[in-house]
Amino acid sequence: MLRFFHPFVLPFCIGVILLFAICIFKYVRWVRNFDRLQKALLLKNILSWKFIPAIWETIVEALFHRRVIKHHFMLGYMHASIALGWFLLIVFGAIEASLAFKEGHPLWVPIFLRFFAKGEMVVHFKGYKFFTDLMDFLLCFVLSGILLAYIKRVYSRIVGMRRTTKHVVFDQFATWALWCIFPLRLIAECVTAAHYGNGGFLTQSMGDFIHTYFPLNKPYYEYVETTWWLLYSLALGVFFVALPFSRYMHIFTEPVLIYFRNLGLSENDKPSGFTKFELSACSRCGICIDNCPLYKDLKLPDVQSVYLLRDIRYKRVREEISNNCLMCDRCVNDCPVNLELTRVRRQTRYKEGLDTSNNYPYITNIQSFNAIGRVVYFAGCMSHLTPGIIESMKTIFEQVDQKYWLMDAERTICCGRPLIQQGFTNQAAELRRQNSKLIKQSGATLLITSCPICYQSFRKEYKLAIPIMHHTEYINALIKKGALSLTKQQLKVAYHDPCELGRGCGIYKQPRRVLQNVTQLVKTKNEKQKSLCCGYNLGNTVLEIDQQKKIRDAALENLLAKSLDLIATACPMCKKALTNGSAFPVKDIAEIICLSLKKS
Repeated sequence: MLRFFHPFVLPFCIGVILLFAICIFKYVRWVRNFDRLQKALLLKNILSWKFIPAIWETIVEALFHRRVIKHHFMLGYMHASIALGWFLLIVFGAIEASLAFKEGHPLWVPIFLRFFAKGEMVVHFKGYKFFTDLMDFLLCFVLSGILLAYIKRVYSRIVGMRRTTKHVVFDQFATWALWCIFPLRLIAECVTAAHYGNGGFLTQSMGDFIHTYFPLNKPYYEYVETTWWLLYSLALGVFFVALPFSRYMHIFTEPVLIYFRNLGLSENDKPSGFTKFELSACSRCGICIDNCPLYKDLKLPDVQSVYLLRDIRYKRVREEISNNCLMCDRCVNDCPVNLELTRVRRQTRYKEGLDTSNNYPYITNIQSFNAIGRVVYFAGCMSHLTPGIIESMKTIFEQVDQKYWLMDAERTICCGRPLIQQGFTNQAAELRRQNSKLIKQSGATLLITSCPICYQSFRKEYKLAIPIMHHTEYINALIKKGALSLTKQQLKVAYHDPCELGRGCGIYKQPRRVLQNVTQLVKTKNEKQKSLCCGYNLGNTVLEIDQQKKIRDAALENLLAKSLDLIATACPMCKKALTNGSAFPVKDIAEIICLSLKKS
């Protein structure tokens, strides 16, 4: 085995050993810090078949970067060429080394194969020419991605980004180490090919050029050759040592996170070991920056999720970044790793040690209505500020002879979600407990709400045993059953997708189906997952009113079209925000349906 050793391999070997030792240490520590539910799910499902979809997702996302390619092809190509290209270089390098040296070889040989596979060694391996050309092609593939990464630093629009992430100094150091690896490998292989003729179509032609115009005698040549291989090894070693402490930790962490998610694990209200995996799976690609309303409309450059996750990981979270977010989930929709960004941000707002024993005494005085066989209608706080929605729902209930209990008719009872968004997790839990008790005692068989904030809370945070519907789902079901007699109006309507209903709960089809039954629905530029926030979300307590108006005006500009008659939405808060800035009438879908009811 001594013929397969040279001192220049030491930086690489040391780097690999430290890399795996540090990663294993971190991962074991993080798993030990999972909460009780996360540990139970891990133990229950760890040996299940769920690893199969996890492997497929890892290939598609971590190597091919499918979601990034959907965002912008050139950006996806840049990431995929480096990730997939490097992976294939390792795989085919290992295959080539195994075929060339059938008696066995150390693990570092495939990485420095051209140095060790010289002269008479390649003569005995008939397929070496195929492999040398294949490896050169893969090296070109990786280098094309590195070149794009260079250009992206200067002109980010080439990969479809208006703004790239501002990295800390250590991340920049790790990036330059990565960017040096493959150019140094190319030069080292070219220098070796110049003397030994063992290169592929690229390295051999470049090697012949070196041999022709820069001839060196053997002692000097060997010195130059080993110097370049040493530099390549050093670049690898430095990058591997830096990787666990830099943004490149995502290379190993993303597949692990994908596996855990397939086992059913997710974020909790408080940070846990699972949160550490999420923080380290973020590559800080910056995709979440461009479409964030705080950057796109207000030009605030350092409050986006990429910076929050970075600062949490490096334990330097600033309150102004933590609190300055609309919770609109646009970053969640854009994130190529599907990180639970909003939930992680909520964790940073968590208020500990607050007593909840005397909270909400007024709820204890509310008697649950005997609603057996009826529905519970929970209008929501914001609906009480836009009472036309509540009146319209009452009319619709009466039209279909639906008995109902307006749960928050006299005393406005909050669903608790605004409290969660501001970090009052324990208070929200107590509110949910009391609300759930009232609903259970009522005996109702269905809960309907008009507020997407309440809808998301009831769907995701409550543990109710009855179905939960937003009023657009309910109205759509009534129309499908033929329970409503409607007149189609000749109105051109643009629909605004509320953040909490659309990106938050995936409700896109039902509101549009309802509107298409009674109006002419106009398509807008940014809709569904790409819908723009109205700016009045309860998640942000930092923005000034003028800043909120700028975000709202951008949403209105997206909705406006020639000869538009009406703007429709399905959220009382969006209705209030858009009404205050629009020259066109703004109505909730329930109000539009109420106006379209045939007179009996």
